[in-house]
Amino acid sequence: MQRISWERTSPEGWQDALKQMILRQNVALTPVEARAIVSYLSNTHGLAPEEARPVMYEPERRIQEERSAPTDSLRETCSKCHPFARALSWRRSREDWKQFIDSHAARYNIRSTAEAVSFLANAAPLHTADWDAWSARTEKPNLAGRWLIAAYLPGRGSYYGEMQIDRDGDDYNTRVGLKSERDGSRVIRRGRTSVFGGDAWRGRSRGPESAGSPDDPVSEAREVLLVSADQSSAEGRWYWGQYQEFGFYVKLRRATSEAALIGVDGSALRTGSSASRIRLNGHNFPAQIASSDLNFGAGVTLSRVVSNSGNEIVAEVDVARDAPLGKHDVAFRTSVLPGALAIYDRIDYVKVVPDSAMASFADQAHPKGYWQFEAIGYQRGPDGKLHTADDLALGPVDVTWTAEKFHAAEGSGSDSIGSMSPLGLFTPADGDFKTNFDVWVIATAKDAKDANGAPLVGKSYVVLTVPTYSFNGRQYVRDLDRWVDEGPATGKP
Repeated sequence: MQRISWERTSPEGWQDALKQMILRQNVALTPVEARAIVSYLSNTHGLAPEEARPVMYEPERRIQEERSAPTDSLRETCSKCHPFARALSWRRSREDWKQFIDSHAARYNIRSTAEAVSFLANAAPLHTADWDAWSARTEKPNLAGRWLIAAYLPGRGSYYGEMQIDRDGDDYNTRVGLKSERDGSRVIRRGRTSVFGGDAWRGRSRGPESAGSPDDPVSEAREVLLVSADQSSAEGRWYWGQYQEFGFYVKLRRATSEAALIGVDGSALRTGSSASRIRLNGHNFPAQIASSDLNFGAGVTLSRVVSNSGNEIVAEVDVARDAPLGKHDVAFRTSVLPGALAIYDRIDYVKVVPDSAMASFADQAHPKGYWQFEAIGYQRGPDGKLHTADDLALGPVDVTWTAEKFHAAEGSGSDSIGSMSPLGLFTPADGDFKTNFDVWVIATAKDAKDANGAPLVGKSYVVLTVPTYSFNGRQYVRDLDRWVDEGPATGKP
């Protein structure tokens, strides 16, 4: 109990602590007890939003290059087994950091250093002004009501819709309706969520029917969102899959009586283009739209409104040849989407994201680990150099997908390892594989070309492996995440 008094972390951190107690100390817990413990500790020894935001990519299971480790040795020590963000998601006193690092070093046979203690004690201290301010808040969150959703599913594009949130005791039931901008298909999802500490949304949702494919948008998903301090918005990821490789990137905004923009489709326009069609998604748009209602930034003018309804405006715009390159805000009256429209003069290169990944064959105990790729067009940015921080992302480009082994004999092909779908989904092959493969996933642009007229090409490095882990712990350790997200009715002791 004394150690806990000198620690703070995310709901996932406290769940991991419980799992360790179960496995190493033979602690037996019922679902009700496990959920009560995680809830109490997350509420009273959690993270302020300002502390959680920089490390949210870890509980959201996003692939992200980490730049927070101060030295290569510290990065290597901490990142061998988990993202560096996992260490930074804990807050401890200096003495507790020293005790933790010493015990960690002994357990995992790594070098304990004063450098690690000094860095973590200063970068992730127990006491912060942000936590003092956040923990002093007495108002309990109330997220019940109608919310607007802008969601993005890699490979399938943008979805827009609404979520109805209803309070159920200390938790919430959710009902979601989404529409795909790519093909007009509709997705219905229902779920249940808890909100720890007023801002840490953790829940689960699923569609009414069974998923028809690994990347099906009705698949059961874990929801991890960060709610804003004023409870007017939330942002995060809903994910699923053997390695959490599938998921919606989600933004929620509480619906009001005012007209509001929630997303832009057709969000990259070329200079000198005319009558380019763009779709604005939103809420409470009026029946009559005036040209003065819409603003796309300097050099972009409204040609005409093609159609409009209460939640959609389709417009045609002209882009001047000298329009400023870069991100433009899009506004409907007083509702503004910052940086929602990219203006570019040419596509300079194609990048496959993620640029490295891991997929896996199946065995008797584990399903396949897939991976969803996208080919994103980029413009060189203000510095005129390719592959630098100021390059402008233009969104997905139309490509042909292939997968190749690193060292395949000429003409042997890659059929034995897996296949790519037209939407960029890599599916490992069936079979009893006993070895790993290094694979290039290659995107060849259908229309975008380089200065010599050759198609632009992007690559991603994939390690295709046998299942990388097995789990021999008690079943209720594996069920702990579900108990916390949905409540004890879903679990068994």
